[in-house]
Amino acid sequence: MKKIETNGAPAAIGPYSQGIAIDNFFFTSGQIPLTPEGKMAEQDITKQTHQVFANLKAVLEAAGASFDSVIKTTVYIKDMNDFPVINDIYASYFGEHKPARSCVEVARLPKDALIEIDLIARMY
Repeated sequence: MKKIETNGAPAAIGPYSQGIAIDNFFFTSGQIPLTPEGKMAEQDITKQTHQVFANLKAVLEAAGASFDSVIKTTVYIKDMNDFPVINDIYASYFGEHKPARSCVEVARLPKDALIEIDLIARMY
């Protein structure tokens, strides 16, 4: 097992890693819309979703993976009414690649984020 960390995404805010690589698989911790400097993105679902994807891209690249190698995602959202906006942004990052996905509405996310995403990818 190898801990993956990058300065291109926010540091863990608790006792966990940004991601763990094992065999040829990479598991991310949930990414919320913090900037790499630890500042929360504006309370706007579009801006927060793009920040989450920027963070995911950074940890994927640090692991030697990419959005094209993602197998499964889990999307946690504060308001299911935001799903159409999130879905359009999500599709723009994955293009024709369509990993398995779960999406759930939750009562509250860390730091009152509007969205959190974690994923599993295969490393090259």
